[in-house]
Amino acid sequence: MKKLLGLMLLAGISMTLPARAADDTQKLDSRLDSARAVIDQIMSVPDKAVPDSIAKQAVCIGVIPSVVKGAFIVGAEYGQGVVTCRTPHGWSAPVFIRMAGGSFGFQIGGQGTDLVLVAVNHKGFTDLLKSKFKIGGDASAAAGPVGRDAQAATDISMRAELLTWSRSRGLFAGIDLNGVSVSQNTADTNELYGGDHSFEQILHGSVPPPEATRPFLRAISRYFGTAQVRAGE
Repeated sequence: MKKLLGLMLLAGISMTLPARAADDTQKLDSRLDSARAVIDQIMSVPDKAVPDSIAKQAVCIGVIPSVVKGAFIVGAEYGQGVVTCRTPHGWSAPVFIRMAGGSFGFQIGGQGTDLVLVAVNHKGFTDLLKSKFKIGGDASAAAGPVGRDAQAATDISMRAELLTWSRSRGLFAGIDLNGVSVSQNTADTNELYGGDHSFEQILHGSVPPPEATRPFLRAISRYFGTAQVRAGE
């Protein structure tokens, strides 16, 4: 009887594991698709998007869809996002990140807020290779300008490593994210690639992008251009 129960338990586990793996894959694919949709919706209206001058010099792009209040952290905001960096051969395969911080009023009427981070120089890129860093502390940041104000874009990008934007209820504007922590989500990144790869390997372009990431990368290429050697390389 005990042997029969053991076999039944093993059979149940063997059936559960593939289901969990499929759920994890679907979760990651959904996050990538949400990030692609955010970029498409924001950048398709040039007068209300990231200025062209910043888009052309962008070193890395981070998209964090639907940042929401975390019930498990009182007064905190929490989000899961995707990052890709420019390489001499195009945009790198993406990695997953987490963002957490104090209450910044991201939610309006219960609606989550989309965030976009743009690293505009090599220091901003190296910040993203850290296991964890704090915006405004470890990495200088500024609220990004919107639209075609090229002069403002140039002035701001000279003073910061990261430019930050938010979108809530259809409105896209620069946002002050000082104090927010950004950390690597190695578990989900390893799940996406089916093995252990460092963020440095992936963001330098040494790891080929999985098929599921290509729609997101095509959207980034469409609005931010393709190959361009990063400053400092």
